[in-house]
Amino acid sequence: MKKKSVDIITLGCSKNFVDSERLVKMFNNVDYIAHHNPDKIKSKIVIINTCGFIGDAKEESINTILQFVDKKNNGKISQLYVMGCLSERYKEELISEIPEVDGWYGKFDWESIVDLISKLPNNTKSYERAVTTPSHYAYIKIAEGCNRFCAFCAIPLITGRYKSREIEDILSEIKLLVQQGVKEFNILAQDLSNYGMDIYGSSKLAELIDKIATTPGVKWVRLHYAYPTQFPYDVLDVIAKHDNVCKYLDIALQHISDNVLDNMRRHIDGKTTKELIKTIRQKVPSIHLRTTLMVGFPGEGEQEFEELMEFVKEARFERMGAFAYCEEDDTYASKKFPDNISSDVKDERLAKLMAIQEDIAFELNQQKIGKVFNVIIDREEEEYYVGRTEWDSPEVDPEVLIQKENIKLDIGEFYNVKIIDALPFELIGTISN
Repeated sequence: MKKKSVDIITLGCSKNFVDSERLVKMFNNVDYIAHHNPDKIKSKIVIINTCGFIGDAKEESINTILQFVDKKNNGKISQLYVMGCLSERYKEELISEIPEVDGWYGKFDWESIVDLISKLPNNTKSYERAVTTPSHYAYIKIAEGCNRFCAFCAIPLITGRYKSREIEDILSEIKLLVQQGVKEFNILAQDLSNYGMDIYGSSKLAELIDKIATTPGVKWVRLHYAYPTQFPYDVLDVIAKHDNVCKYLDIALQHISDNVLDNMRRHIDGKTTKELIKTIRQKVPSIHLRTTLMVGFPGEGEQEFEELMEFVKEARFERMGAFAYCEEDDTYASKKFPDNISSDVKDERLAKLMAIQEDIAFELNQQKIGKVFNVIIDREEEEYYVGRTEWDSPEVDPEVLIQKENIKLDIGEFYNVKIIDALPFELIGTISN
């Protein structure tokens, strides 16, 4: 008999990606073929894992749902289910507005989709999943939710309070993935700094990363989304101690102006932020910092924006993203502050900030020319092999383009690469003897 199949479409962040990979595994365990983000729809049953964080993401989620509603109406698919952040937050409104969807599931009740569709019991362990990234790397979600309640952010409203996973559960997942060939582990949480507080009574991030780093087969560990307030400084010793813990930290700072930080309810000031960056760089001298900044938040006048630009010039972040403030329903900011900075001003500020960062990134990349780095190979293209250094996370950071020159490299393997040229967001290299 031909196996039944289901297509799973994932929108939004890497944390959603992990949920979808768990869903794939659950369907596989009840004898379904599950296609994750297929180039072309292959199944009569489609599940969309949505994002509901900011305006653009919500719009993308709605548009994707409507596209598949159209496919259902035209007979190209027979069943359509929606899960994730958008439906967690707006389920009742969506049920009434898009009745063609067969089932709406939120952020935490989606596992029952498998029982509903397959009519079979499912005994998949909580840490089991099917890796649908390139097989040499995976994302590891160590917690859900957030306790910070920043003024602009809807995530706590969607995901609820912070909930850490047990250390042993995370290690079981990593050991299983090592057996499947995964070498690189990108650690995820909305707030790494708070890991363990809810179940152990104190931050356990350093202990967790230390145990992951000493797990046989783990070649790279990389940390995403630390929070600057109550930062766990002991994790810096772990990063410095282990060669396989990438000298990389993703820490969203949002702003540097005391006025704006106070309005944002970030519970930190500019001076403390700068001291934190200084300490991180002192403890781990080769570290590359990735941060995210916001322009156009209420209270950001020209003086505050000038302060932000000077901060970017001074901090010289190796990796930086930025976005314009977008008012989110039911957040503190939406109730407290009028969104009275025009879109044109926000866009202008965003462009100025990213132009500064592009120059910095180019200068820092230029300093890598002539040096040799350990690079993992992600894929092969027509003229280049494409890889990354320890300072580059998949999808979001610069890549290393390695000239083929009649060489054969294996995907997922590490090679010493000499950098021969540099662009703002790419390095050009050749295999080093």
